[in-house]
Amino acid sequence: MTQKPTADAPLKIGTRGSPLALAQAHETRARLMAAFDLPEDAFEIVVIKTTGDDRSLIDADRPLKEIGNKGLFTKEIEEAMLNGDIDIAVHSMKDMPTEQPDGLILNTYLPREDTRDAFICPQFQSLHDLPQGAVVGSSSLRRRAQLLARRPDLQVVEFRGNVQTRLKKLNEGVAVATFLAMAGLNRMSMTEVPRTAIEPEDMLPAVAQGAIGIERRTDDTRMELMLAKIHDTNTGIRLAAERAFLAELDGSCETPIAALAELNGGTLRLRGEILRPDGSTSHTGEISGKAFDGPQLGRQLAQELKGKAGPGFFDWH
Repeated sequence: MTQKPTADAPLKIGTRGSPLALAQAHETRARLMAAFDLPEDAFEIVVIKTTGDDRSLIDADRPLKEIGNKGLFTKEIEEAMLNGDIDIAVHSMKDMPTEQPDGLILNTYLPREDTRDAFICPQFQSLHDLPQGAVVGSSSLRRRAQLLARRPDLQVVEFRGNVQTRLKKLNEGVAVATFLAMAGLNRMSMTEVPRTAIEPEDMLPAVAQGAIGIERRTDDTRMELMLAKIHDTNTGIRLAAERAFLAELDGSCETPIAALAELNGGTLRLRGEILRPDGSTSHTGEISGKAFDGPQLGRQLAQELKGKAGPGFFDWH
């Protein structure tokens, strides 16, 4: 084993500053501490503000696609890593582009949490119980499209910010319901939040939802060896299929795309969905095969859905 981090030379973990991002960084630190029998002070959590964290943009409920693309929550963190200011970065995988900048690699995943979306509403139990024309809030293009595909009568308003911000907006009556990832609520132990898990048959989750990824410099063999100890193989297999599906569709924050890979022994089942942003059209499909053929299955399913959608489906960019 190469040099272990110490209090004098701590391993620097880069993260965004939101409560969920910090919870994910703390989980990463705890797993590394356990794997290498290290004290907490052998690590330093470095909070980096990203473009996506700009308070004024959140308060104004500016849609993500107007501010920038998937790099919104990652660019500044990745620059800090390339500059050597941090050793690793902890990310929510559903925020991550399918390609990393030169010099960085993202191939360590922690065990995946609940992949489902959560229906957050103090008054009603489920999406189906909402009254006609109800106002619901979401900043996710995927969720908006899926909601409108299933309930065209709903009014979907832009709803940004972390969990705490969104709950405040609900309490202020900006909307009657909103949607979050079950994983985030679980990771922050937010049992007080009135939530109902939405089954994937009702709302297929975002690609890589519920997964934490850890990025490092490609040439950092010390980090490579350390991260290998906490990598979850099954999560890696599932994400390889989902992210290949996304990459083949050239997915971005502007494209409503959903996918979920599940393992049963050596078999992988992948479900996918592509939608128009207004929910007027959606195409779904699924494919099964050997677990280690995940990337190939992902690309194949993407091609099938592209075929169903026909030319011009993504031309509303």
